[in-house]
Amino acid sequence: MTSTGYSVARYSPPRSSLGRLLARDSWLWRMDWVMVIAALMLSGLGTVLVWSATRNRTELTHGDQYYFLFRNVVNVVIGLVLAGAVMAIGHRRLRSAVPAFYILSILLLGAVLTPLGTTINGAHAWLVVGGGFTIQPAEFAKITIILGMAVLLATKVDTGDREHPDHRTVLYALALAALPMGVVLLMPDMGSVMVMAIVVLGVLLASGASNRWVVGLIGTGVAGAVLIWQLGVLDEYQINRFAAFANPALDPAGVGYNTNQARIAIGSGGLLGKGLLHGSQTTGQFVPEQQTDFIFTVAGEELGFVGAGGLILLIGVVLWRACAIARNAKDLYSTIVAAGVVSWFAFQAFENIGMALGIMPVAGLPLPFVSYGGTSMFAVWIAVGLLQSIRLQRPVSA
Repeated sequence: MTSTGYSVARYSPPRSSLGRLLARDSWLWRMDWVMVIAALMLSGLGTVLVWSATRNRTELTHGDQYYFLFRNVVNVVIGLVLAGAVMAIGHRRLRSAVPAFYILSILLLGAVLTPLGTTINGAHAWLVVGGGFTIQPAEFAKITIILGMAVLLATKVDTGDREHPDHRTVLYALALAALPMGVVLLMPDMGSVMVMAIVVLGVLLASGASNRWVVGLIGTGVAGAVLIWQLGVLDEYQINRFAAFANPALDPAGVGYNTNQARIAIGSGGLLGKGLLHGSQTTGQFVPEQQTDFIFTVAGEELGFVGAGGLILLIGVVLWRACAIARNAKDLYSTIVAAGVVSWFAFQAFENIGMALGIMPVAGLPLPFVSYGGTSMFAVWIAVGLLQSIRLQRPVSA
């Protein structure tokens, strides 16, 4: 107050761009850096493990031992750029574009069933895009299912019209998820279908839909699995995988070879491992698809129980922070998106590590952030971008 009784506003000089960025209320400070650092550590560790698994595989590297190392670094960088783009746009703005993403996703999945598609490891699930590059549309379809179901289930709740999604809305959301899942089943890519089914269950639980839907879907899933088995929809290699899981001693030199060699590699690592690039099973190329489906065996052999346990701990940190973001989300749409990502990451990591340990059937799923694969790396980092966008959102009234 001045002597005249009038208040004088304190002058605040405008902050520079750097000052705004470093301010306590900036997006840089409000990001969940624990999650980001854990995910970066996983991707960095994965890059080294991929290099160890491939540096001696001349039939894959064309004589360049750094071939997969360089490509994986590029994949991670592209993934980070995509995560940053999603954060910059924001999950709320992307909400209006979900119908277009859904249509594009269906078109890409459908293209796999045309001559544009190619078969890798028995699954006709990849699109050839030229230059030696392929993409797996099913990875992007996981994101599309999460976003599409979130839009349908949350719209009337977030506007205050209802407390929970009604039965008709749930039915529409399930129909939306069923279409891409049906196309993926035709490939057949049972691993991706399993992940999508878990995502659907996680999304429904987070939406507050009636538990009868969840119980009904579980029952339908069991009945559907039996029906698929009886009708012979599965290819022979998929049936062999389940047979080897049910009986580990079955044909150890044939259908049980992968899982048998995986357990040998992990068990030989002991407590502290044989050291990076010094795994005899890895160097000797005894474990097939070690840079993708069985990347965990490299960690088990070369880093031992401690290193492999640390890798699992980092995955747990990512899931823990994602759960916190889902719990603190400002609206149901954001909660559902975060919960869908948690369901996806948790089940896929459990399945990948489980099949390497022999406690889950081989399903051909990559380990999030760790396994080699451009499409998988892009998809998981896009998901991280969505989670960070939810974390950064302001209250709806702000």
